[in-house]
Amino acid sequence: MSLSTAKRLESMSLSTPTVTAINYPDATITRAERALCCSPFRLTLFAAMLEQSVSLLSIPGAGGLEKGYTSRLLTEAAAESYLLWLIKVGILRREVDGQGITDSFRLTPLGRKLIEKWQPQGDFFPQPTFWQRFFNTLQRWFSF
Repeated sequence: MSLSTAKRLESMSLSTPTVTAINYPDATITRAERALCCSPFRLTLFAAMLEQSVSLLSIPGAGGLEKGYTSRLLTEAAAESYLLWLIKVGILRREVDGQGITDSFRLTPLGRKLIEKWQPQGDFFPQPTFWQRFFNTLQRWFSF
């Protein structure tokens, strides 16, 4: 092997990649926090999503209340609507398998960051103000 080939191979050696945290704009974090605080879900649901995906069918109805996933009784349509909003703001993503999209949800890196921040504070998110609820509702309706 020639010297130049050896140098090329040496320069191509594998190195450990550097892991860097994603820096989100303040507006993105504020919108995501507001969406979580205004949602009918409790921190228990998102703590479960830290470990594994959670099926839509386990969230609505009495089952969701018993597991501590929701703060009130939700229909499947209402639960899915709120979950889809959390996808739009960047907190959740749909689970995908070999067949395509499933009925399960997982946290995104932004979602993980927020849940890990709030987990030590208990099972509930901070109580949103009237204006936070108002702006969250406007953003959901107009999707901006």
